[in-house]
Amino acid sequence: MLPHTVTTSTSTSATAELRATDLDALWLPLEATAADTAAVSVVLKLRGETCDIDCLYCFEKRKEAPGGAAITPDQVRHLGRLFGSRPLAVELHGGEPLTIGQDAMAALLDELAAQPAVTRVQLQTNGLRLDERWLDLFDAHYPKLTIGISLDGDGAGNSWRVGYDGRPVYPRIAAALDLLAARGRTCGIVTAVTPAALGRAEEVIDHLASFTAVRAVNLVPAFDATVTRPTRSTTVRTPTSRRLQQRAVTGTRTAVRRAVRTGPAWAVTPAEYADFVLGATARWIAAGHFRRIKLDPAVATIRRLRGLDSAHCHFSNLKCSHVFTVYPDGRLGSCDELPWPAARLLPLTTASNETDVTAAQRSNTLLTGGRDLMAKCTTCPYRTVCGGGCTATRWRMRQATGSDDAYCDHRIRLIDGIAALLAAPEHPTGIHCRRAHWRPRVPNEMHDADAFLARWDDPAAARDPVRLHTSDHGNINATGLPGEQPADDLDPLHPSWPEGIEPRVRPLVGTVTAGWRAVTYDSCAGHAYTGADLPPAVFRIGLLPRDRTEYAALAARACVALARAEPYLPRTVTAFLARTDLTSTATGRRRPVLEICLVPAVEGAWDDYFADLDQASRVLTHAARHTNATTDCGCTDTGVPAPASTETR
Repeated sequence: MLPHTVTTSTSTSATAELRATDLDALWLPLEATAADTAAVSVVLKLRGETCDIDCLYCFEKRKEAPGGAAITPDQVRHLGRLFGSRPLAVELHGGEPLTIGQDAMAALLDELAAQPAVTRVQLQTNGLRLDERWLDLFDAHYPKLTIGISLDGDGAGNSWRVGYDGRPVYPRIAAALDLLAARGRTCGIVTAVTPAALGRAEEVIDHLASFTAVRAVNLVPAFDATVTRPTRSTTVRTPTSRRLQQRAVTGTRTAVRRAVRTGPAWAVTPAEYADFVLGATARWIAAGHFRRIKLDPAVATIRRLRGLDSAHCHFSNLKCSHVFTVYPDGRLGSCDELPWPAARLLPLTTASNETDVTAAQRSNTLLTGGRDLMAKCTTCPYRTVCGGGCTATRWRMRQATGSDDAYCDHRIRLIDGIAALLAAPEHPTGIHCRRAHWRPRVPNEMHDADAFLARWDDPAAARDPVRLHTSDHGNINATGLPGEQPADDLDPLHPSWPEGIEPRVRPLVGTVTAGWRAVTYDSCAGHAYTGADLPPAVFRIGLLPRDRTEYAALAARACVALARAEPYLPRTVTAFLARTDLTSTATGRRRPVLEICLVPAVEGAWDDYFADLDQASRVLTHAARHTNATTDCGCTDTGVPAPASTETR
């Protein structure tokens, strides 16, 4: 092993660690969290499905929940007693919550303000009824009320949001946003990504950012492949909006659209949604919108990539068992995204404490099965960032196709793309690479990467003697022992450089350092560790870019080299490009780095892998030697095909 730094010795180390992770890391039951610290989210469907507009894709009306009635202060009071001291984050939802009327809303807000356990109240509205009187009411009865408005970007993006007469409501929503700005109020936006927005990510995000009041945007997918019939109309005369919905559900699609998308005309595929989010995130960064606006799921992904927690339930283990929905008729259920009536838990009035709720959760097959969905995530290398995603969406995917693999693939795509943007935000083309994947390494540390880079490029820098010992398995490090061991830092100008590189990996290191003029911070020739109680180590080199521009260039060049090598590699070996971070222990600074690896083509087939590794390393080195500097990766226009799948070990 090239003695630059101490890292994990094999790409399977993280996988082994993940296998030991139980489901609680992905879905934590309510009874497993502290009642006085872990909050629950409660969605109050103030008027059930009742709404003053008739969006064609409305999921609430598809439940055909009873409308007309309204949630009462007594129900809210009982809810507070039910959860005791547990913090409550409350969302006033619908249908349209403002149809409850101002007197009823004032009474509800007063009740929520009187409950010390309520930590946050948000109103999610279509915005059509917002006026000075409503804003005065909020100021008087719950000044800290936050407002969310449903708006699918610009006028074209909002084509599915219509009144019962079929006419667009976008101009009235835009007027509500202007009113909020005039009153000095801010809001969040929920944007449903439909085909009306596809291919226009920059336009959509710029338009939303043009509203002064907007401080957050949450991009949500219209994953509605399971919708096969229009919402039932309860009126004698079918409104225009329902006739439009009928055509959207059953209408004829073009051959191209039939090939890539199922479900109603407003539905998008996971791949389409991922591309839109990545495009929007790239624009959010490039245009500086991030300085004022929080964009999700981008921010949640960034936080998890940085090792931070996220309150976004799709990225957290506080999933459906910590989310509740209350309807006017007294039904208490789990997350409102889950299908009804299967998501129903029990009548609110029959629950006297949290124990009754947890008992109902344990007997609900939708929740227990939802937690079981996370089983396959425990061995996924993306688990620490992804968090398992949305249970309700995964259920729908399985219902539609028999598998949630497409959902998992789009989460992988999002994480890989946003990791590329984090590393080189000025070079957004990296989001299109399908060969570079996020792989956390723990630990992946160097004493001082900045000092190492400075010494690498300075012939006059002092270079101290280093400790070089070889283990029985071929490792070169400071101790002469196999596996994870301390190692001293080396650069090509150090007199001990050649003898510090393990023979099999030496040609590739030489090609990359001399030909590409890149910095390598680590390398490993691959070790089977036969007879030792150690997991095998794969062949790899680690690249430490000097800056963001070089990072983007190295990622593109490495992708092309791997693409050129792939057709000639032995069937037992595949090439792999990893994105990860390197931490300087002296400063705590994290730097984005790259790893070029050769890994088993079939997980666990180590004997075949090591039998062909010498040949594979020669193929990869030859491809790297004949790959020039480029800004386009091997997934774009280099003439070599992208990988068939993003599924990796």
